[in-house]
Amino acid sequence: MKLTVVGCSGSFPSTESACSSYLVEADGYRILLDMGNGALGELQRHIGLYDLDAVLLSHLHPDHCIDMCGYFVARYYRHEGGRADAIPVYGPEGTERRLVTAYGDVPHEACMSEVFDFRTLAPGTFSLGPLTIRTARVSHPVEAFAFRVEHDGSALVYSGDTGPCEALSELSRGADLLLCEASFTHGKEDIPDLHLNGLEAGQTAARAAVGRLVLTHIPPWTDPLTNLRDARSVYDGPAELARAGAVYEL
Repeated sequence: MKLTVVGCSGSFPSTESACSSYLVEADGYRILLDMGNGALGELQRHIGLYDLDAVLLSHLHPDHCIDMCGYFVARYYRHEGGRADAIPVYGPEGTERRLVTAYGDVPHEACMSEVFDFRTLAPGTFSLGPLTIRTARVSHPVEAFAFRVEHDGSALVYSGDTGPCEALSELSRGADLLLCEASFTHGKEDIPDLHLNGLEAGQTAARAAVGRLVLTHIPPWTDPLTNLRDARSVYDGPAELARAGAVYEL
């Protein structure tokens, strides 16, 4: 299983990265976890526009889903070969309505479903190609999910956006890699059920005994090195900062 960081900036794109988007590949099958601001352009550095097999959206904040509007254009108005086939798009309840509203002047109300096969997420387990996906609700002001992706004995977990919660620790247990948001700075922001700081991300990784911690979704106003230092103070395994274009083989 191969993980490519397409974008990892939190809240809005930075000068170095698009917002949250992560490409997972196994046995020729490709899924995308989130497609935030700027991600569609960056995705084309790694695969073709029509090479994705499915998209999973952790929640419906723009920095995790808004480039799906551009992706709709690419699939619906494809100049060569006609309209692209519909691919599965998993998201919280109301995903289709959210994207149609964000796009605005759609040809008709059901047009997105012609290229996106919308499916509603719920806590549980399902299969996508050779991948097994397990989902859990996490702590955020809107309905939000974390994902565990497993293939051939390996597992990666993506936190999505969340405050500290037992659900993420349980989902992450024994994973080879935890891609964990760390938006806040320990001792600075203290807003419950919104985001993790570096210390809390490290504590989650330690509790779950994961093999590697990768901090992501760090906004441009947050010092990433402070968050990395805080995470390493409580987690003894390898820990690093996500960066656009980074590749991990599991």
